[in-house]
Amino acid sequence: MCLAIPGKIKSIESQYDGLVRVAKVSFGGIIKEASLEMVPQAKVDDYVLVHVGVAISIVDEEEARKTFQYLEQMGEVAEELNISEFLPDKEEYTDNTQEI
Repeated sequence: MCLAIPGKIKSIESQYDGLVRVAKVSFGGIIKEASLEMVPQAKVDDYVLVHVGVAISIVDEEEARKTFQYLEQMGEVAEELNISEFLPDKEEYTDNTQEI
């Protein structure tokens, strides 16, 4: 299954003599890079949906939170971000909502 994961832009840098904009995006505390080519208007502190390393849309904070919570409940976030080995077992997991 292919998913777009919501995250918050923490910083933006230009690469290749300013031709490409790349953001550092936080997904519940996990930082990954994402291309901003499809959302050139994106800025620091915006929430974006990221699919295979590309921000494909800007979303509001509430939508980002809801989507992340749904994905987390489905267990898809750990798989998509390749972080499952860093997460506690379901039995140990408490329902502490994290800010994204």
